[in-house]
Amino acid sequence: MAGPSPSPHKPRRKAAAKRAGGNHDSSSSRPITADAHIMKPSFPLAAFLWPARGTTSQWELLPLILMAVGLFRWAAGLWGYSGFEKPPMFGDYEAQRHWMEITTQLPVSQWYFHDLPWWGLDYPPLTAYHSWLCGKIGSLIDPSWFALYTSRGSNDQTLKIFMRGTVVVSEYLIYIPAVVVFVRRFSRLSGVANWTASVALVAILMQPATILIDHVHFQYNTVMLGFVLASMSSMLAGRYLWSAVFFVAALGFKQMALYYAFSVFAYLLGNCLFPRVNVARFIGIATVTAISFAILILPLVLGTFSDVRRGIDARPDLDGPHPPLPLFPWIVNYMDTEAFYYPIVEQMVQMVHRVFPFARGLFEDKVANFWCALNLVVKLKQYPSELLQRAALVATLASIIPPNLILFFRPNKLLLPLAFATTAWGFFLFSYQVHEKSVLLPLMPMTVLLAGKHGLGKDMRAWVGFANLLGCWTMFPLLQRVELRVPYAVLTLLWAYLVGLPPTSLSAYFADGSSLWAQWGTALVHGAFYLAMGMWHVLEMFLKPPADKPDLWVVANVGVGAVGFSLCYLWCLGKLVVESDILPRSWVGKKGKSKTL
Repeated sequence: MAGPSPSPHKPRRKAAAKRAGGNHDSSSSRPITADAHIMKPSFPLAAFLWPARGTTSQWELLPLILMAVGLFRWAAGLWGYSGFEKPPMFGDYEAQRHWMEITTQLPVSQWYFHDLPWWGLDYPPLTAYHSWLCGKIGSLIDPSWFALYTSRGSNDQTLKIFMRGTVVVSEYLIYIPAVVVFVRRFSRLSGVANWTASVALVAILMQPATILIDHVHFQYNTVMLGFVLASMSSMLAGRYLWSAVFFVAALGFKQMALYYAFSVFAYLLGNCLFPRVNVARFIGIATVTAISFAILILPLVLGTFSDVRRGIDARPDLDGPHPPLPLFPWIVNYMDTEAFYYPIVEQMVQMVHRVFPFARGLFEDKVANFWCALNLVVKLKQYPSELLQRAALVATLASIIPPNLILFFRPNKLLLPLAFATTAWGFFLFSYQVHEKSVLLPLMPMTVLLAGKHGLGKDMRAWVGFANLLGCWTMFPLLQRVELRVPYAVLTLLWAYLVGLPPTSLSAYFADGSSLWAQWGTALVHGAFYLAMGMWHVLEMFLKPPADKPDLWVVANVGVGAVGFSLCYLWCLGKLVVESDILPRSWVGKKGKSKTL
């Protein structure tokens, strides 16, 4: 005899729980806290979005999210910018404006040669094309903004509005769509509910470091980061040819995208070889990559050919025979300088020379990476430049090979953010000519972990939040030089509050079900850093450094930051090892955590 039919109310209760963001138990994604009778948000950002937990379509909530994060970006832009009324060079804002000037006012062949001491163009061609487009649009409003020579150092308020607008529009065309699509795909692959993914999306888009650098200090880093995210998103969708196209675009916009190149190569090659060899896929990826690079440089090549035919000199400031280019001075011994193709070779060599500044030394400014920290103990500038270049190469390779070997042999989609973050941390800590703003590159893939399984859980929030707040803190000396203390404090403390992080909350620590030793260890380590960061701010504000040590506080910032970022690298690498299932099963505990970590 058949048993009683199941209650029709049970499936409805499950569906309701799913709409509330609980497609796992409370420990899986951790946007809520559950007891026997009550479900409630466990951190403020989840509380703000709590009324939307029953939303069945992302299109009901997404427009509100995009408007809110856009408002914060525009409000942040009301502050000053890098170089505001700071002669003689006027900072990064002037550099970006100047590139719009030279790309719209000069022949293409002169872009990489013109007046190099005054913010000479030193980014790949896609940045130049972007500057040209923005400059053309701006010239329709006011041609004086980009008049050759006479517009230098302009602080026109209408120009500032236009420049701020170009950052916002560029971000909403490239970066924000890429984040939305990536979060949607990654959360679905990880089994995360729509509402939980929406909470993660807000946390990612409100990341303080990107807003501070691009919308306050002034740059276009999110365009490059958007192309990288689009490449990662294409990998999640199995669209490997598009992944190659988007990554070439990222490299074409900023050479710093090379931080991710090993991971892109490892993942795509791994998918060509495992679980079985796919020659057609390999040939397709290689062909599309080569075509994409060719299309990238085509406008520069055609423009140079056109200038040569019109008798335009790429280096008009030099009289008589041009000296050989510094990158390959011997090239004139093997090539006919009168050949029709020589101007193209000259352009390519000059572009590479400008994009990769090996002549600048191991580092120029004080950055919280290994080399600057080591320089506090051993003065590195006493060693030959060639030796330092080799040391940086060896150390960088040693740090990035392990994560990329894992990604190559385990080309798992869910491992992409961890592998990208670990590799980028390795580059940031050990590579040549690192800038403070380069910390945005490891922070981006580490932050998108919030959209994955357990992404809003306490342990993940604690580490992702620690990396972001430490990254902002290490950029403070850069920001305070241009009087940006207030937006720094507002944006970092606001993000810490929304995500439930110190110094506003301790809710990201002491998760249920995890090892007590791990909980206390994480809390004590992070607490020590948060305490050091807070004390540093107090000392820096009220106590002048000794006359014989004027950089004391910056040096302390470098040392603490380098140690903290090294911990972030080790955490990402450890998580990658565990999640890749590359360890023997006997080494891993019941909950999937390595007994050795």
